[in-house]
Amino acid sequence: MATHAAGGSHAATAVRSTGKPSFSGWTKLAGALMFFGGLLAVSSGVAALREDAVFASTRSYAFDYSLTGWGWVHLFLGAAIAVAGIAVMLTGATWARWVGIVLAGLGMIASFMWLPYFPLWAVITLAIDVFIIWALCAGMGTRSQPST
Repeated sequence: MATHAAGGSHAATAVRSTGKPSFSGWTKLAGALMFFGGLLAVSSGVAALREDAVFASTRSYAFDYSLTGWGWVHLFLGAAIAVAGIAVMLTGATWARWVGIVLAGLGMIASFMWLPYFPLWAVITLAIDVFIIWALCAGMGTRSQPST
């Protein structure tokens, strides 16, 4: 019995000494959603830059910005989210999770401001960003604890 406990603590120490972060399936899912959501934001930004006729425009919205300007915002923000999603999926590092949370928060703001141009897509991306933030925060609480 004592041999088994010693072997178990040795294995826990070996896992801990590798320096590799432990991350959950929720974190990997959040990274995948960030990657694909970032690619979709990039395509949305390109569509806004190429043709203004793709999107609806309302004059009575409180925030009246240039569609071309929002195209550039979505293009760069989407690229950053996709790269951060790759970092979260591959490493699960704490810095990548924090970057993902910040970028998903910025994505939520951009989606809210995008409402007058593409309302259904903006609501969907808002919901995805909320889920990404939840999954990244929930994943931070799952660390391997050494067995005693």
